[in-house]
Amino acid sequence: MKISVFGLGYVGTVVAGCLSKAGHEVIGVDIERHKVDFINRGHAPIIERQIDEIIATQVKARRLSATTDVAAGVQLADVILIAVGTPGLPNGELELTYLRRVSKEIGNALKDHPGTPVIAVRSTTLPGTTREVVVPLLERTSEKRAGIDFKVCSNPEFLREGSAVDDFYNPAKTVIGELGEGHGDRLIDLYADLPGPVAKMTLEAAEMIKYTDNAWHALKIGFANEIGNICKAFTIDGHEVMDVFCKDRKLNISPAYLKPGFAFGGYCLPKDLRALLSKTKKIDVDVPILSAILPSNELQIERGLRAVLAAGKRKVGVLGISFKAGTDDLRESPAIDLTERLIGKGYDVRVYDHNVNLARLNGTNRSYVLDRIPHICNLMAPNVDAVIDHADTLVVGNAAPEFENIPRRVRDDQLVVDLVRISKERSVDGVYEGICW
Repeated sequence: MKISVFGLGYVGTVVAGCLSKAGHEVIGVDIERHKVDFINRGHAPIIERQIDEIIATQVKARRLSATTDVAAGVQLADVILIAVGTPGLPNGELELTYLRRVSKEIGNALKDHPGTPVIAVRSTTLPGTTREVVVPLLERTSEKRAGIDFKVCSNPEFLREGSAVDDFYNPAKTVIGELGEGHGDRLIDLYADLPGPVAKMTLEAAEMIKYTDNAWHALKIGFANEIGNICKAFTIDGHEVMDVFCKDRKLNISPAYLKPGFAFGGYCLPKDLRALLSKTKKIDVDVPILSAILPSNELQIERGLRAVLAAGKRKVGVLGISFKAGTDDLRESPAIDLTERLIGKGYDVRVYDHNVNLARLNGTNRSYVLDRIPHICNLMAPNVDAVIDHADTLVVGNAAPEFENIPRRVRDDQLVVDLVRISKERSVDGVYEGICW
């Protein structure tokens, strides 16, 4: 393909070099003459392993060149990649000056483009930026229509400094957000030889993935440092602890617990986190990340409560009250917490959970029910149908398989508030409300 890469900074230089090595005809475009001259002399304007050699080889083979001429970069391009910087401002917002300017320049040059190129934003942008900023500027300046005269995608990069070339050729994933159906097909062809899964989605979802990745990486570093600081206070080797922690690929380094849903509960997580936080205070170790977990969990319960209250219906049914499906453990169950708050506000509540039967409860779980929440037992319904018949708002509190068809069983005048994503449906006002989807 004929490809133009706008912005010859870190990402643009690596992408331009690697795509030209793959056999494509690539032209890099930048307003800074010294970057263009570097490329055309066969050198990279950045420091990164392997890329200088790649650029030298590809420039010599005439597959890679650079220019300050926007029109020359756009004229015959099949794919136009935008890789300009989106630096942060002091208030945390993104500086979009470069992105706006390049969108206008590309749009002006598109007037004379004879085909239907794909314009893909590789710059890091917050959800909504491509649709609300880039597309309108392209359409206004080109006097053409997105989806008809050109196609638009979000194509975030996941390149680490120091290993960017290897990351390009061995991506963990390729993410393509589309303005419309089929907009990303040419990009799929462009990256066809790369390993790893390809994910096609909306523009906004693709933009969000980049931020999700980086927030997770930052959280992991902060978490490991806080654990290390606690270990040091106990004269424990923090590296030894985290080495063993990372060997667990079933729960620790895995997709486990990484699906948006309701708050955590049960006997272990809240108790052990409180104990650790109590100890850190005594040994004078500040752990702001760990300290924020329980307040964050509380906010998720509040979020679920607000979703029920917003429906404005007094009769509520809660399906699944144990802290997770497949157990009868009610200790610190967020569904119980939610139920008690609704009762306290005067709501007419019925609950059902196949696994929760007072006659069968034993030990500390039985004591917890009798001592802390005996009134909940009086609200128990014998089956799902009884709860459906009673309620105007149905709350799915855990992921028991028997609740999977609840969204399809309700009456037209009933609302389902799903706290665990028992259904693959998206939120629909007044009908089905997912807590965070």
